[in-house]
Amino acid sequence: MSEVHHAITAHVQKQHAILKQFAMLDAERERLIDEAVERCRRGEPFTVDGINEVTKRMNELAKGGLVPARRYVTPEMVREYVRRLEGKERS
Repeated sequence: MSEVHHAITAHVQKQHAILKQFAMLDAERERLIDEAVERCRRGEPFTVDGINEVTKRMNELAKGGLVPARRYVTPEMVREYVRRLEGKERS
């Protein structure tokens, strides 16, 4: 019975580690998206490379089925989001 308990404990610990890593990556991804949005709003050049590198790492974790996959971000997606934000601010 002890072997089963150890196996379950190890499995839960592994899942917890995946969830923790995913949460950290998600926070980093959101920070990078916010940065790109702010740069776009100011008319400055921006890149989505960092966002998509983090997204790639998140999607690798998602292959295990425990966490959701995330969409890759394009510059046009950022520009479209900024247009919608600016439209709401004018209303």
